[in-house]
Amino acid sequence: MPYHKDKQEAFQAAEKGTMEAKEWYDHLVRDQADYGSQLKHLKQEVNEAFEQINNAMEVASETQRIRLEQFRQDLQGIVNEVNGLQ
Repeated sequence: MPYHKDKQEAFQAAEKGTMEAKEWYDHLVRDQADYGSQLKHLKQEVNEAFEQINNAMEVASETQRIRLEQFRQDLQGIVNEVNGLQ
């Protein structure tokens, strides 16, 4: 994912990445044969979202920073849940 210098673009990329990771988490099914593949993709989505959040933090307004921290907490919650499932 390209690095965004523009505040709004960076924020939107972080928001989109977080939402995509949440969607993957919501559709994760432990009992399916491809669970490992789903989990691998979820981890990739989460890592990309964290990276987008970190990039956005560099140029974010104060209001955006508050939302970005919430995105970070949401993602950490997913990581904690997944780690608890294994």
